[in-house]
Amino acid sequence: MNRSKAKGTGAESAVADYLRSQGWSQVERRALAGAQDKGDIAGVPDTVIEVKNHATIKLAEFVDEANVERDNAGVEYGVAWIKRRGTTDPGKWYVAMDGATFCRLLVAAELS
Repeated sequence: MNRSKAKGTGAESAVADYLRSQGWSQVERRALAGAQDKGDIAGVPDTVIEVKNHATIKLAEFVDEANVERDNAGVEYGVAWIKRRGTTDPGKWYVAMDGATFCRLLVAAELS
């Protein structure tokens, strides 16, 4: 496995482990699916999670990718979970989405 792939796999595993520790017992890493990719993490209802571990944060690119994968998966929410430099704790990393996704999430939270 090349270094870049190993960094990505490590970050995905860290996020999956973190989510399980927070009570999302069904969370697991997804296999790559090419053009029809449905995100890196499965098991959070109605949500695609795209994990990123890059030296440079390209916020628009990461959120756009999460939204494409959300559409591929046919779910409501797509988020990019982005490794923060200086910490290995996924609870301190960034989670990004566009405003429309955030508003849908707020409405769903209010209705529950």
